[in-house]
Amino acid sequence: MADKATLSYEGSSIDLDVVIGSENEVGIDITRLRGATGMITLDPGYANTGSCTSDITFIDGEKGILRYRGYPIEELAEKSSFMETAFLVLYGHLPNEKELADFENDISEEAYLHYGMKSHFEGFPDNAPPMAVLSAMLNILSCYNTELLTTATEGPKFTEPAAKIISKVRAIAAWAYRTSIGKPFMPPRPDLGYSGNFLHMMFSQQFKLYEPLPEVERALDLFLILHADHEQNCSTSTVRMVGSSHASLFSAVSAGVGALWGPLHGGANCEVIRMLTGIHEHGIKPRDFVEKAKDKNSPEKLMGFGHRVYKSFDPRARILKGQVDAVLKALNISDPLLDIAYELEEMARSEDYFIERNLYPNVDFYSGILLRAIGIPVNMFTVLFAIGRMPGWIANWREMHEQSLRISRPRQIYTGATKRSYIPLGER
Repeated sequence: MADKATLSYEGSSIDLDVVIGSENEVGIDITRLRGATGMITLDPGYANTGSCTSDITFIDGEKGILRYRGYPIEELAEKSSFMETAFLVLYGHLPNEKELADFENDISEEAYLHYGMKSHFEGFPDNAPPMAVLSAMLNILSCYNTELLTTATEGPKFTEPAAKIISKVRAIAAWAYRTSIGKPFMPPRPDLGYSGNFLHMMFSQQFKLYEPLPEVERALDLFLILHADHEQNCSTSTVRMVGSSHASLFSAVSAGVGALWGPLHGGANCEVIRMLTGIHEHGIKPRDFVEKAKDKNSPEKLMGFGHRVYKSFDPRARILKGQVDAVLKALNISDPLLDIAYELEEMARSEDYFIERNLYPNVDFYSGILLRAIGIPVNMFTVLFAIGRMPGWIANWREMHEQSLRISRPRQIYTGATKRSYIPLGER
């Protein structure tokens, strides 16, 4: 394959380097384009633009492949824990026993929040959106750790803020939730693992501790594994862009939370639950709902199907589907929304309308049902997504600084008014 691509315009041409990734992805390096020709590329939404090279995550949307650091998501979901996967995403290799023990110990030691943060939680109104609280409190967390506001990628100046954020994000989320329902914060327990501790901080009562079933704890751990990273999506790109200004890790992940909040990104699983709940409560047959959703003029929207990247079945959805069954069985509950979901999925697998448009269930389709079964309120779904995505955000922030990338500064094609003279106020 040629290592150059030629761009021609109005009789002039420029040779541009071709970059080939380890999975044979091909990109044209346009770094020299503006300086040599005065032109830029225009790519709204960045669908065809690579902002970086990365060693963290590989996705092949046509084949439904997702790998962290080369490891298939199916194997990690079956054999790994969230702590092990987080280490892998952060540092590039599976930890040995000592590395994993040390990492888990670092996370455990950082589980508590400074008591001074209590007044900040109490200052939010009861109806404050949890994602807004999470974003704000991550920035406030930096105020208690000013010595860690650096761009270090090695040593304690990196490992300490990384451990603090991954650990304390659970306590921030749980405290925000409990404050909103008028309950006091529940301190973490040293005898519980990462996911079990979060469930304890969410649901324990003063005189009755929440003891998560192994199936429930494992299901939440799996949910976090599946969300640990996902290439250069909206929130990850935001973390990189903010970090490129040499903003601290705390500020960068706080911005990532803001980007994730939107219903087209992390909030999509909330929309799935709202859709399924509406179908159930109004007694609509799934097929009738789909027929309405096909009409472009209908307010009904089919949520949880299709993906910007995956053009076949989202591998994460396949994994979560089985986990939903296990959790419902362990909790001995029946969820009518699951039957509706199964019927919708069957249509997606067999009908031309779905197949021709690559509308297969994505991770949001089953994650909402899983979190609902565990007892997570709908307004906390995206917060759980953010907790799972922290290792990926931190790894991308670190990788960006290791690559010494310049500050992000996209260009534009100006389409406004040309030069005009100012008109005094009385003459307009």
